[in-house]
Amino acid sequence: MNAQKEIIKHIDSREVELVRIAVSRGYYEEPLRIEGTLEQVLPLLNFEYDEGYGGQNLFGYIWYADGTWSERGEYDGSEWWSHKERPRKGIDINIY
Repeated sequence: MNAQKEIIKHIDSREVELVRIAVSRGYYEEPLRIEGTLEQVLPLLNFEYDEGYGGQNLFGYIWYADGTWSERGEYDGSEWWSHKERPRKGIDINIY
């Protein structure tokens, strides 16, 4: 997976305010920390990685102008971006 293409596909047409990402560079090395606008960050993310197996490679958040955000998720070696919205007030809670 190309990290740059993955983010472009995920954000779709949302207006991005800030991107904050850490890229794992191995167990013994300090992660590469990247923060800035989408235009500043994208050129630094033009690399391939295995998003389906092994340790997590990308960590972080993407904040959007509409008040929503995306956060990086991981489970059992697979990783993905997940879009989040602030919960609305009310009793409408899904438990299943």
